[in-house]
Amino acid sequence: MKQKQQEPSFKKAMINSIKSFASILPVMFSIIGIVGIFQIYITPSMISSFFGYGNLADIFTGTLAGAVATGHGSISFIIAEGLKEQGVSLYALSTFTLAWVTLGLIQLPAEASVFGVKFTFYRNILAFFSTMIIAYLTIITIGLFS
Repeated sequence: MKQKQQEPSFKKAMINSIKSFASILPVMFSIIGIVGIFQIYITPSMISSFFGYGNLADIFTGTLAGAVATGHGSISFIIAEGLKEQGVSLYALSTFTLAWVTLGLIQLPAEASVFGVKFTFYRNILAFFSTMIIAYLTIITIGLFS
């Protein structure tokens, strides 16, 4: 005769959820601290000094800068506006904002602890190259319609 499997109770599910959440809290607090430090000490003028060396270089640099300067997505548009006022190209701005949201070098430890190293590695590699391709195609599309 088959034994009926016990379904997990709500109480057990909540306890497991709290334990999982508590286990990633130290990593989350450190990420929040690092992001805060970056937002205070890395200004848009510092970021804009890395751009202006050609479209392909701006795409690559924008991707790297966006991946490092991780934060809330809406903040990336504010920073991109400041960079645009300083003459940064649309190639750099589009890759910067896209990488800001899709990549996150600072968040790698937390992502790896939750999803695993292999998944994190492949997701970030694919996002890195996709960011550059999508940004390049976006600028080409904007050029066609303007």
